[in-house]
Amino acid sequence: MKKNKMEPDKTLPNNIPLMVKQRAEICPDLCAQAVKNNDGAFVFYSFSDVYKDFVSLAIAFSELGIKRNDHVALFSDNCREWLLTDLAVLSLGAADVPRGCDSMANELQYIISFSECKAAVFENERQFNKAVEKKESAPLLEKAVFFNAPSEETVQKANSFGITTYVFNDLLEKGRSLYEIPGKKEFVEKEMDATQGSDIATILFTSGTTGTPKGVMLTHRNYMAQMEVVHHILTVKPGDMWLTVLPVWHSFERCLEYMALTLKSGIAYSKPVSSIMLADFAKIRPQWMCGVPRLWESLAKGVKRAMKKEGGIKYKLFTFFISAGTKYAWAKEHITGCVCRFTKRPRLLDFIVGILPFIVLWPVHALGELLVYRKIRDKLGGRITAAISGGGALQYETDCFYRAIGFKLLEGYGITEAGPVLSVRNIFKPRPGCVGEIYPSAKIKIVAEKNGMPVSAESLAPGKTGLVLAKGDQIMKGYFKQPELTAGVIDNDGWLNTGDLGKLTVDGEIKITGRAKDTIVLLNGENIEPLGIETALCGSPYIETAVVFGQDEKFLGALIVGSKTGIMAYAEENNIPCSDYEELLARPEIEDLIRSEIDSIISASNGFKPCERIYRFFILGKSFEIGRELSAKQEFMRYKVAELYKDKIAEMFE
Repeated sequence: MKKNKMEPDKTLPNNIPLMVKQRAEICPDLCAQAVKNNDGAFVFYSFSDVYKDFVSLAIAFSELGIKRNDHVALFSDNCREWLLTDLAVLSLGAADVPRGCDSMANELQYIISFSECKAAVFENERQFNKAVEKKESAPLLEKAVFFNAPSEETVQKANSFGITTYVFNDLLEKGRSLYEIPGKKEFVEKEMDATQGSDIATILFTSGTTGTPKGVMLTHRNYMAQMEVVHHILTVKPGDMWLTVLPVWHSFERCLEYMALTLKSGIAYSKPVSSIMLADFAKIRPQWMCGVPRLWESLAKGVKRAMKKEGGIKYKLFTFFISAGTKYAWAKEHITGCVCRFTKRPRLLDFIVGILPFIVLWPVHALGELLVYRKIRDKLGGRITAAISGGGALQYETDCFYRAIGFKLLEGYGITEAGPVLSVRNIFKPRPGCVGEIYPSAKIKIVAEKNGMPVSAESLAPGKTGLVLAKGDQIMKGYFKQPELTAGVIDNDGWLNTGDLGKLTVDGEIKITGRAKDTIVLLNGENIEPLGIETALCGSPYIETAVVFGQDEKFLGALIVGSKTGIMAYAEENNIPCSDYEELLARPEIEDLIRSEIDSIISASNGFKPCERIYRFFILGKSFEIGRELSAKQEFMRYKVAELYKDKIAEMFE
């Protein structure tokens, strides 16, 4: 077990709204939010602007009857209004229950009903109509607030259900008009002061791998424990800017936005669409960003496709320098001690191994920096200090690409039930091959397991794979109205069963190897973790997604979602008729291509065992969709894939 000794910042208050209030007093004129107007130009809001606006909104919410211990549904994507609403709700001692716009109607209906919401905030009328198809969908709902004004038809529908509608901007203006009236602002600030760290800040519903919705109750203390130590992890300077593109209802993005504000830095809102995001990079030139692995993979593959399309000497130079950059990064990591050690060995050995290739490759790297690497980084604003990848495993090939171009991508790890950050790579010594050092507000230990449950409380030695358990002030209060589920994941000593398999390095970092309940057991008794295989396969330019199956079978099979762009380009280069993509996928040349990719990647030379070989596969022509196969953070849901494609899976094992 590793415990980080870094001292927390005890000058921070005990809840989130008071933290923002404190920042508004310390750095009132620094930018806290940057939002695009109708012309596409960014408008900047200072910390004092944000504080006055969320307090004004809280005044208006209070006038509507929202009060301490209420649950307020918040169905919207990431935007300025979301953060103001969140802070306003929390400042009154209430808790919000968020979800994104890509959620299915049945999810929203379950959440708003199960969490007993009397008030709800919607980005638009589409979200309202999904959540409130009929009165029985939200039996307790009395008030609905819309970021975008609803149509008269929606207003009439709401009224017929006994729901009163309000427009966000109208409430904000009303609150602003009441802000200076004696007693109004003071009432909200008194409520802030009364909020304890143990009070619930939010209920985040997550379906996990079973599909059963669980409401994770996170308290103010769960978040503030992480805020108190974030300065030890991220070298953010006051006035720095973050570009944010992820769904904020998810715990990873939400926590990072709180961290940004804690560190006196600003948030610029963008979208995870390449054309929009790259344009916003140029406008904001941020120092920081966070994203899920799929985003970083998409950006890297986009650069490679663009260069391949250029062809000729440009493409040859690009591939040469990326290859050289990867080798240079490897050598530099060895001489600077940035190599994961799962058994004790002198760092001097790594230095000796790396010094000669480092010297040889240094002039090549310097030329690559002039011709290639810097130009790619400039597309990302040119000022990035570091970016963070979380919410899933980062592909090895993607990691190599960013290390090659000198773009510092810090992989992190966490789960919603832990608020969520449990580890992140050290910004000064980011070691690839792991998800970083244990976060200072958490404790982690690795224990032996069977069927996803611990069989011993004793910690395993570094290098030994087992179940990841976590403990600390950031661990959730429990699952809302589901004490039996809470007792099933948090033991009497406060250790949370993350459900993940991993191992510690001798330096206290952690490597995640898979999900305990995702382990595939073949008929011969071999235990296989599919995550590593799937992540490796997605490094192919011809494979978008791979899902491995084989429980109780003689061998492994995989569903492969082909990369349409990569496969179409391959067909064109090799003069393969490709008028219809579905027909193209059925051609033997494409099957041979995917077979070749699978065999070259899942091979002994890449560290895979013979039992991990993919014997059969099926190519899918359509990308996975959020709400169908993918979760909101763009990870595939294994149980849904198994259900949707059960016939094809059965066919693979006939």
